[in-house]
Amino acid sequence: MLNYDSIYDINLINFNSLNLFLFIILTLICAILIDITFGELPVKIHPVVIIGHIINFFKNIFIKINNKISGLLLVVFTSIITLTIVALLIFFSTFNLIIYFIIFTILLSSTFSIKMLLETAINVKNNLDESLEKARESVSYLVSRNTQELTESFIVSATIESMTENITDSYVAPIFYYFIFGSLLLIFSNNNFIILLLLISFFYRISNTLDAMVGYETDELKIIGYIPAKLDDVLNYIPSRIAGIYIVISSCLLKYNYKNSYKMFKRDAKNCPSPNSGFTMATTAGALDIQLIKKETYVLGDKNKEIDSTDINKAVKLSKITMFLFTITIIFLLTIIYVIS
Repeated sequence: MLNYDSIYDINLINFNSLNLFLFIILTLICAILIDITFGELPVKIHPVVIIGHIINFFKNIFIKINNKISGLLLVVFTSIITLTIVALLIFFSTFNLIIYFIIFTILLSSTFSIKMLLETAINVKNNLDESLEKARESVSYLVSRNTQELTESFIVSATIESMTENITDSYVAPIFYYFIFGSLLLIFSNNNFIILLLLISFFYRISNTLDAMVGYETDELKIIGYIPAKLDDVLNYIPSRIAGIYIVISSCLLKYNYKNSYKMFKRDAKNCPSPNSGFTMATTAGALDIQLIKKETYVLGDKNKEIDSTDINKAVKLSKITMFLFTITIIFLLTIIYVIS
């Protein structure tokens, strides 16, 4: 039903508890299906690209402040502008429930990336089957290291590292925060703040994009990037560990080496400079009985077998099952919360 009784509600769509539950579940499922089916939105209108432009605009202003407060200001102003745009798009779609649902779902789908995450790794595998040079070029878009002289084993390693690290960033974390706020809405039966479901997912995407753009220890960025990098570490702390556990579970279902996967979760997950990225990379290395190596940075896993291009396919399958199981868990938990609340 549409309810225009209060012009002060941020969200003019009014649901009873059942409809609120269905909205939370269906928008999530449809957003996932949109991403799996169509992939990313066109570059010119993709929210993450727009966020990037906003970040660049404010970075050029605040980088002149030679203090870590510059990074805080960058986070605050980028968030205010981005979230205001999202809120306005939602607000002006409340005239029709169907339009509201469509806009909400499309925007939600832009906060995570399943199809591109998996296809990028598969493309490297396909290029590697054709030639080493093509594979070096394609993997250069995934990692920051120099790929010009990488051997096949290091190309495979870099591809698996990039994909599995991004299981957290590209899927588990934004869905995790969607679940947290969705649970609160169900517990308190409050539909006046449905928009927060979208805004929290976007805030995570803002944080992650900020870290990707300015969170580096270079002379130019180490001051302004300090707070964005720490914020991203905080927001990924729990999701990265959840993702790691789900990789262990998925490796068991796929009859990979789940015992070794869990062993690497405990032993090697903290070997990376990032406090979070190792939890998905190390568990994958353990599950596949391989070593993932970034020269002079980290070594994850034991070399129980030689790494080769077929391991990319195995890692893709492992990633798919991990994200599927996590999604099923989220839907199940939301259902339980609705039933008991």
